[in-house]
This record gives sequence, structure tokens and C-alpha cells, in this order.
Amino acid sequence: MDRNELELYLNGLLETSRFRDYCPNGLQVEGRRRIERVVTGVTACAALLEAAIDWKADAVLVHHGYFWKNETPQITGQKYRRLRLLIQNDINLLAYHLPLDAHAELGNNAQLGARMGWLADARFGDNDLGFIATLPMPTSLSHLAAQVGNTLGRAPLVLGDPDRKLRRVAWCTGAAQGYFDDAIRAGAEVYLSGEVSEPTTHLAAESGVAYVSAGHHATERYGVQAIGAHLADTFGLEHLFIDIDNPV
Repeated sequence: MDRNELELYLNGLLETSRFRDYCPNGLQVEGRRRIERVVTGVTACAALLEAAIDWKADAVLVHHGYFWKNETPQITGQKYRRLRLLIQNDINLLAYHLPLDAHAELGNNAQLGARMGWLADARFGDNDLGFIATLPMPTSLSHLAAQVGNTLGRAPLVLGDPDRKLRRVAWCTGAAQGYFDDAIRAGAEVYLSGEVSEPTTHLAAESGVAYVSAGHHATERYGVQAIGAHLADTFGLEHLFIDIDNPV
């Protein structure tokens, strides 16, 4: 597949023009024109790039790429070493941040909800990034937390009464603890995100709404996998998801 055709297709699929993001979405580093093998991963760290080189990938597609707002512009240190890996091996880097969180079917939030068995019936927050659903039957916070842990393969941090029965669950992957207020206003009885901040504890205690922090990386592994599988099914590209574990 032609590199430019792939970028145009993904930009349209993920509706990148709708978002004011903290980084550029789309092709961030140009490599070879012809793409047949695509590696997906959460973050374009050196370990992912080295694994992609070993697999002889033509392109790497990630959720966390480069050139973030307020980032120093100098190409030095680890930034230089990462870019050198891509350029020396003629590998394309494509990155999609907020558009990949928000997509109604292939995005991080949609894919996490599918794995948890949560069918969203409303959205909230900036760009409707947050999802909210009604559970089929009431479940305790401790049972929900155990389900999250089993699904994601890591024990979450849980704030709230473990025996409280819940029906209305809201979620937004990654560093979305700032949407906790929005989730409360949307009617959530429990809110799940990837990260947690110091004020989150007080907001959970004072609002009576439970909070589950399930890990930034752990909650954002699924959107890129879904995009990679979609590209393989649609265009016959070879796809490999590589999970570089991250405890955060």
C-alpha cells in the first residue's frame, strides 16, 4: 500500500480534522513509500522501534508518538536516538492520539468497553472522549475491580466502598482523571481511567462516586490493535501488535 494513501485513509477514518490535539496526528516520520508490514504499539519507545526493525516493518503505528506541545524542539539525546532508528531503517511512524481515543468502534474507549462488556449509551467530556454505560445488573465495586484486573492483567487502584452496588459506569482511558467531574455530572456511580492524581482521592470521597485507576498503558493497548487488524482485513497488510509493558 502506498504510504500517502494509508495516511489519508487513517486520517479520514479517525476524523483527525475534528480534534485540537497536543501533538500532530498522522504521519510523523516519513519512511519508505511502499507499506506491506505494519507494527502497532502504544508508545513509540526505542524498544518498540527495535522490535519493529527486527520484524522488518515498513511502518509503526502508535497512540503516543512524538512532537508534543511544549516539548523542546532540539533533536538531541533519546529523541535523536529514536528518530535515528526510524530514519536509518526507512520506517514510517504514524501516530494518532485523541482521534484514537474517541473513535466509536476502533478507539481505545470503545475497545476497552467491548472487553469489559460495557455498551456505551452516552458520551461526555471534551470531544466526547468519555463513555458511559448502564450495567445489565447491579455489581459491587469489588467485583467490578476484579473484572478490570482480570481483563487487563493488572490490579487497579480502587477508591470507594467495595461493597457498594453499582449500575452506571463511566470510563476514559489514559490520563483522563481530569474528566472525573464530567463523569459525575453525566450520572456515573463509578469512573475508570488510566491514571490518578492527588485530588482524585478527595473528589471520590466527597462525591460518593467510586474511582478505578487501571493504568495508562494497560487501558490504551486495544485501539492500536483494532486499527492494525482493520488495516489487515481491509488492505491485506501484515500486522503485528507488540506490547512493551509499562507499569504506569
